[in-house]
Amino acid sequence: MLNFFAAAPRGYEYALSLELAELGASEVKESVAGVYFSAPLELAYRITLWSRLASRIIMVIYKGPCESPEQLYNAAYCIDWQTHFSNKSSFSIDFHGVGGFIKNSQFGALKVKDAVVDRFRDDGCERPNVARVDADFKIDAHYRRGQITLGVNFSGPALHQRGYRATTGEAPLKENLAANMLVRSGWKQEPQDLLDPFCGSGTILIEAAMMACDIAPALYRTKFGFQKWLRHQESVWQELLAEAKARASLGVKRCEVKFFGSDIDSRLVALAKRNAQNAGVAELIEFSVSNALNVNPPVEQGVLITNPPYGERLGTVTELLQLYYQLGDKFKSEFGGWKIAVLNSDIELLSALKLKADKQMKMFNGALECAFNLYTLHAQSTRRIEPSQVLAQGGEISEVAASFANRIKKNYKQLSKWAKREGIDSYRLYDADIPEYNVAVDKYLDYLVIQEYSAPKAIPEAVTKRRLTDILLVLPNAIGVEPDKIILKTRERQKGSNQYQKLDAKKLELNTIEYGAKFKLNLQDYLDTGLFLDHRLTRKLVGEKAKGRSVLNLFAYTGTASVHAALGGAKSVTTVDMSNTYLNWAQDNFALNGLSGRQYQFIQSDCLQWIADCQEKYDLIFIDPPTFSNSKRMEDSFDVQRDHVDLLTGLVKLLNPNGEIIFSNNKRKFKMDSEAITALGFKVTNIDDQTLPLDYKRNPQIHNTWLITHA
Repeated sequence: MLNFFAAAPRGYEYALSLELAELGASEVKESVAGVYFSAPLELAYRITLWSRLASRIIMVIYKGPCESPEQLYNAAYCIDWQTHFSNKSSFSIDFHGVGGFIKNSQFGALKVKDAVVDRFRDDGCERPNVARVDADFKIDAHYRRGQITLGVNFSGPALHQRGYRATTGEAPLKENLAANMLVRSGWKQEPQDLLDPFCGSGTILIEAAMMACDIAPALYRTKFGFQKWLRHQESVWQELLAEAKARASLGVKRCEVKFFGSDIDSRLVALAKRNAQNAGVAELIEFSVSNALNVNPPVEQGVLITNPPYGERLGTVTELLQLYYQLGDKFKSEFGGWKIAVLNSDIELLSALKLKADKQMKMFNGALECAFNLYTLHAQSTRRIEPSQVLAQGGEISEVAASFANRIKKNYKQLSKWAKREGIDSYRLYDADIPEYNVAVDKYLDYLVIQEYSAPKAIPEAVTKRRLTDILLVLPNAIGVEPDKIILKTRERQKGSNQYQKLDAKKLELNTIEYGAKFKLNLQDYLDTGLFLDHRLTRKLVGEKAKGRSVLNLFAYTGTASVHAALGGAKSVTTVDMSNTYLNWAQDNFALNGLSGRQYQFIQSDCLQWIADCQEKYDLIFIDPPTFSNSKRMEDSFDVQRDHVDLLTGLVKLLNPNGEIIFSNNKRKFKMDSEAITALGFKVTNIDDQTLPLDYKRNPQIHNTWLITHA
């Protein structure tokens, strides 16, 4: 009896232990990312040939304590390596695990290599050559919790490499992951007609067909680790191969299960056909090019197992959610009586199916943790509910989600007519009107931009994500916008490759119109778009007051107020901001409106320092400072509530006798110290009523505007 370790991804251990026991292994014991077992040599060959789940098979030679570099060296040195491989063969070390004295795997591999080479030399032999790539003989070392395990890579290259795959498409599914899906779904135990509407290069269907036809998964491989092992028994191996070939030939003839695969990508379907041909199962699988939403049940009852796109494999978040919602709708309306199994790395996408799972499992696709959900659809199940009436978890219509959809429709109906009369095509459509759906939705031409507000700590993260999913599902049908024109922004960094991170690095630039002024928008690259919509009437007021006057715009951002001033006939316009990016954007906005000349100045500077140093006087000053700033370019931090009196004190020195200051900020509950400003000889008038646009009247707290003039 020999001792082995069958390595596999996390989450495979239970299924792999059952498979090994079924193949005849003894002393089967689950571990982390693999299973230990014992077997005689012939059975070890058979397991290598027939295991569908293992990633590699390691023959264990040594296992013992290891607390220092010396112990690691001694453990490797004590093995009689000459009885395992010839010094004429090249070798390599695969070292796994760190901790304790092993800071990195390269150090561990180097120690083992030194011990192996020294043992050959001390035994009077020439040292074997080390090969970094494609070595003849591979030694496997695994360090964990003060224990070292040394062995021979019995199986060779990763066992998921069956040998039938020609090339791979994007995000290929590993063969042993597909096999695990088939096992855990129960399909392998009870094979039925099988459909995969996102078949890609055909991996799930090919693995299933090989199971149904009794084809050994490693039958088409040409390289194994034991082939350069000195104790290898070639005759025994050849007998097992001959038996496997005979079983495969008979199995293909006897197979009565039908397999159906489709994909929207014709290139991948052609690749799937070649792979199936290489695996010897092409005649059993019917492949076609089709959108998954157009695929009809090929038989009255069967099993659908699939790995739909997620994350960066498709476009925007909203497109993905709509796809999954429509998939769930199709499953319920057309696949009654079927069993369905779906693998996905994002639980929110699975929730968009709006199906109740019989069972939920975890699987790893490489390093990516995935959910594997099983569903049973009742034969008479139907559903004809618009996505605007989103189903809540549990299967009942969510009244709150429906009310969100109704509110969006109502707002759009009212505001779209108003915007057309006003001569604008960008405006706020929704601003946390319903507390449960705490987002702002802005319409920029044909696009929607959603900004998520931070949820109270008392609300679980899962709940806020589910509500955001509802929003993204509802919006396209509610106001007739395409899913790929909905952009989600969040001010909180998400973990990992979450779907709420930016998926598309391409710029999305548009030109919007506001009271005759044109502005460049960038909806993708920045948290803000280049246009603060709530300042629309304030900018218009600047333009109306600008004719024949010298205008100063501080903290100018993309210079939109400067554009209005210039279009309003200003004698001169000075635009100041700390950011070169925004100043360049401001100049683009001027060019977009055909504005050029020396009367328009763009100055990159810390505005607070610039005010202190400025010797010029202006007729009209517009200032919209940040609520708070501690930029590295500024010597001190700035707080608008704390520092606004000092700011305005410096600013009034720049004002001509008949000049005006328009001061604005967005700090909630901001309190203007009118007495302090009045004491300077100035009059302070709140003009919120004049400058708050209709689309912001639901949330007036964030808009504060004052007109400051000489008393």
